[in-house]
Order: sequence, then C-alpha cells, then structure tokens
Amino acid sequence: MSHLTVIKPTTVFVPPTFSYSHAVRMGDFVFVSGQVAQNVKGELVGKDDIRAQTEQVFENLRLILEAAGSGLDLVGKVTVLITRLDYRPVVHEIRARVFGKFGHTPASTLAVVTSLALPEFLVEVDAVALVRR
Repeated sequence: MSHLTVIKPTTVFVPPTFSYSHAVRMGDFVFVSGQVAQNVKGELVGKDDIRAQTEQVFENLRLILEAAGSGLDLVGKVTVLITRLDYRPVVHEIRARVFGKFGHTPASTLAVVTSLALPEFLVEVDAVALVRR
C-alpha cells in the first residue's frame, strides 16, 4: 500500500473550518482538490472577472503542486468547472498558456455547473500530477 501524505501549504488560503486537504500525495501521484480564486488571505480575486479568477486558480494550483514536490509541468489530468459556457474561451486560453510552455496539454474534463461553493466563484480546477523525481 502506498504511503499517503497530506499537503498543507501555507502559500494558499486555509479556511477556518477546513474539512478537506488541498492535496494528497500518494506514491508517485499528487491529487489536488478543486482550487478557486482566493488569495492567501481568503479574499476573492476578480469579482465578476473570469480572466482574473482563472489566473488566480492556476496560481493556487502551481503553489500547491510545488508544495507537494510536483509542478504544472507534471500535470496529467485537470477537471475544470465553470458557471457559464461563455467563460470557456478565456479559460481555454489561460489553460493553454499555462501548460503550453511545457510542451504538453493534460487530459481534461470541462463541465458547466449551476454554482460552485460560493456564488462569487466562477471557475474551479482540480488536478492529478506526478511527483518530481
């Protein structure tokens, strides 16, 4: 059985009633929980702005992956949740830029949902990545 390590980075917001892990490292894999557009203080970044929120989400993802001994270059799968279909072009543009510099694009699922954890959140992204060797 693989050893499981809970990743608790101090570089991202930790809610006071924290009922999940930002990431779990198990063997050679890192599983990152869905990330939303909150800065380290818990403040919403980009109210009503899908571009600003998406940028913050991918920054949070980067910080968590690095804390887990991984990185954006080792992401194999992402799931993207958006609250409106017309956000898709912006999210795709940013995702392509983020991953394109590594010469690969991860497998991906995109879904349009009625709401995320708070109505102010417009996008959420989770990921599965390899641990850096």
